[in-house]
Parts: sequence; structure tokens; C-alpha cells
Amino acid sequence: MNLKDKVLFITGGSRGIGLAIAKKAAVDGAKIAIAAKTAEPHPKLPGTIFTAAQEIEEAGGVALPLVCDVRSEESVREAIKVTVETFGGIDICVNNASAIQLTNTTDTDMKRYDLMHQINGRGTFMVSKYCIPHLKQSTNPHILNLAPPLDMEEKWFAGHVGYTMAKYTMSMCVLGMSAELKEFGIAVNALWPRTAVATAAVKNVLGGEQLMNISRFPEIMADAAYAIFNKSSQEFTGNFCIDDLILYEAGERDFSKYADVPFEQLAPDFFVPDNTPLPEEIKNS
Repeated sequence: MNLKDKVLFITGGSRGIGLAIAKKAAVDGAKIAIAAKTAEPHPKLPGTIFTAAQEIEEAGGVALPLVCDVRSEESVREAIKVTVETFGGIDICVNNASAIQLTNTTDTDMKRYDLMHQINGRGTFMVSKYCIPHLKQSTNPHILNLAPPLDMEEKWFAGHVGYTMAKYTMSMCVLGMSAELKEFGIAVNALWPRTAVATAAVKNVLGGEQLMNISRFPEIMADAAYAIFNKSSQEFTGNFCIDDLILYEAGERDFSKYADVPFEQLAPDFFVPDNTPLPEEIKNS
């Protein structure tokens, strides 16, 4: 398993899970385009595309920081163009950029509704669309969406219909594109965490420091993504993966390194189906 010289195009990768995935690939010597909006420091959010690039370089990779708004077709096309001109192609597309607001229907401002759908659904579709011609030239091309399994239980919709609809659009891209692109050998998969992950979104939107303390570290998602990227794109596609299960199937048995508290104290994430397997080694870690 190795990503040396592979080119990754990651949206929203200036912090959190996106940055963790980038740094994991960087250890192998991957070339990584960080396509995100944060060029200037944010008062509440850590990191910019430039600090992310520095961390990637320090980890052993080659970084290309790109100011990119995934809502803008012109911005996306330009970022992909510069990536290909700089690195010679694209091997892996990671649709990580996402917007969240957990409000019910009447309390959801339409401006925020539009933002979630423009970033989550439209952005994922558009970035994938413009990466596909370049992925067709790769020897083991992957599209990975940070999106949940399509579980049509009303509990995943009630209380935040707008967000669920936007997030599930990313999942539907996996369902459709994996079949559409199979003939070209392009894998399209989804990755989702079983538990909450300690990111800026968790801290600022969901539950503050208290929830951060009972969340897993972003590295669990990075390690799971790494395992997916190293699978055959012709054989492993159309899957809705849960982070610890992917790692368990890859042989990982020590999950205690991904959190400061035992599994039983971790906060469960949204959208994980009730019938998701839970091996004893994960449960007892």
C-alpha cells in the first residue's frame, strides 16, 4: 500500500478530516491539492490553505494550496486546471467540503438551506464531474465522498430535514456515479464515521468542548480513507464505508489510539444504520 506520487484533489482540506487525509497521504510522498476557501485566518476556525500546505510538506508530501469555492463552476474548473498543470493529472478526488446546520424546517433560513445544498450536493457533483476526465487517465482512480449510508429512517430526517437532504445528495452521487463510471475503472465510494469526530464543526456547531472530549480523532478517518485509496478501483466501488469497519477489515485491532475515552463513552454519529456490524475488538477498545 503506497500513495507515492499519487495526485489527490481534496476540497475543504484546510483543517479537520480533509487535512488529516492529506497528511496521511503525504507520508507516502503524495502530491496534494488543497482546494478550500480559507486563505486568511478565521477567528473561530483553525488553519488556512497555506498552513495546511506547510503541514503536508512537513509530513513528506508536495502541496498545492488553491483558493477554491466549490459553489463556483469557474473556481472549480480553474483549481482542477492548475492541479493538472502542476502535477500532471489527478488520481484521487476527495469531496470533503460540507456545510451543516441542524435546525428544523421552520427554523432553517433559506440562505443557509441553499448554502448546504450548493456545497454538499452541487459542489460534490461538480468537482467529480470535472475531475472525471483526468481520473480516466489514472491507473487506480478513486472518488471518495465524505458522506453517510443511504438509510431511509425518519429519525435521520426529523429535526434537520434540510441538512439530511443535502448530505444524502452526496451519498446519491456515490450510488449513481459508481455504476456510471465502473466501465472506466473509476471507484466511487463513501466514508462516514461511526462516532463523532473531533473537528471544528463538532466544536462550533454541535457540542463544544464537551462533545470534542467524547469524539474520535480525525486520524481514524484518514487511516480509513488511506485503506480505501489502496484498494483496486475496479473491484472496490459503490460502497458506503464506516471508518472503523474499513480498518477492522484491513487488520486493525487497536482502536484505543483514536480516542481519549473507551468506545462505550464515545458519542455516536448521525446516519449510522442500526444494523451496522460492531465487532467485539472495536466495542472493547
